[in-house]
Amino acid sequence: MAKPPKAPAHLRPATQKWWRSVLADFDLEDHHLRLLQLAAEAWDQAQGAREVLDKDGQTFTDRFGQPKERPEVGILQNARIAFARLLRELALDGIDAPEAPRMSRTRDYGRRA
Repeated sequence: MAKPPKAPAHLRPATQKWWRSVLADFDLEDHHLRLLQLAAEAWDQAQGAREVLDKDGQTFTDRFGQPKERPEVGILQNARIAFARLLRELALDGIDAPEAPRMSRTRDYGRRA
């Protein structure tokens, strides 16, 4: 049995611990390791944005005195979405990943017949 790969050094210590726990519980192939790394990076990115927002708030005042949303709000939202999607692709909750791709959204998506 091959030794599991080390967590990427650029990840936060808590995320590295999560990486190790996932590898201890699951037998992942090479392409899954890449997805795991992307998920871990998305988590760290979300945490970094959260820290800035906790310190500085969600808005700032621009040079005209108008409140503006901080860029970290979008970074946090995008990182959360990426993390959730990557976890779904990895199917770490014990449920197999979907066999068929999801239906694309069309103009009549969500309408009842």
